[in-house]
Amino acid sequence: MSTSAFTKAIAQARDLLRWHSPLRTELWAARLTASLDQALVPAFLRELAEDGTAEARLTLVALAAVNPTPSPSGAVPSAGTAEADDSEAYARAAEGLIDTLPTWVSRMGRVTCEGAWYGKADPYGEQVLAVLSFRYENSKEPHILVVGIDQPNGGIAVDAVVEEPKFLDDLHLDAAEPQVVAGRILDAFELGDRIMGAAVADTLPEVRPLAIARARTVPGLIRGAGDDTAVRFDELPDLPGAREAFEKLVEFLGDRPLWWSPVRVSQFLTSWLPREAIMSDAAIAAMPEVVRAWSRFSGDHPAVLRHIDEDAPRLPALMADDSLAGLAKRIAQGRL
Repeated sequence: MSTSAFTKAIAQARDLLRWHSPLRTELWAARLTASLDQALVPAFLRELAEDGTAEARLTLVALAAVNPTPSPSGAVPSAGTAEADDSEAYARAAEGLIDTLPTWVSRMGRVTCEGAWYGKADPYGEQVLAVLSFRYENSKEPHILVVGIDQPNGGIAVDAVVEEPKFLDDLHLDAAEPQVVAGRILDAFELGDRIMGAAVADTLPEVRPLAIARARTVPGLIRGAGDDTAVRFDELPDLPGAREAFEKLVEFLGDRPLWWSPVRVSQFLTSWLPREAIMSDAAIAAMPEVVRAWSRFSGDHPAVLRHIDEDAPRLPALMADDSLAGLAKRIAQGRL
């Protein structure tokens, strides 16, 4: 007896065979992947294989297209995990079936990346957007993948959508290298997989398989790429100690320099610096102006500047308070 998942998939595949749309079919297959209980995947694939109809064959091929076997450079699921095992199972189940289906089916997953963009999703950069644009081999159905990457929680993927290219017009992002953006997307998904109970959008699981599959198609993937925003900063005040102060700011910003909010500037001035940083008196004196210059570079938001005005006057006293120093700072001070 057919399972409800099988019956529903066959009915939907029947409609997709009439649409002749690789993109619509891949989006459907990604949603289907998200809805399947991993424990039931082998039985589901067997039922499709035994059915043998065009609808069943399309389902198998579409699942394989959005769940490709990971390569070493673009892998997200680790070898031996349930997700990696599923990818291999989808590939085996679909083997040799493409030639038995209409020609448009063979275009699924065969896309060219035509551009990439990266930048803030909100004024303070608490979430950034990574965007890739694609087109199929026949130049039809152009589309963009947009992945929202959370900054306060370490850089995990929290949402994703596939939209028409015109959606990009309202995002106001900077052009970027596709191989870097694709790598950041894969890094964000991989990091999210390591965090138990990470809060993500309810719709993310339905887009995740296609998002990962698309990112893996970009040639020359660069994983773990740094953000060069701080390198492009050229507004350092001409003050003694300013360079030293900026180096401490860059250390604090780490690989998430686009995130600069009122809360984060206060954390830097009143918590991180006293706990972690050893600085000269000149650098401490220059720090408020360095932070103001960085804040202007990062959007010149009044709320951020107000927090600097409130917190900066306390910095010398906080830096002189040894009770606020963390263990690493105390050890370093002892060596000095």
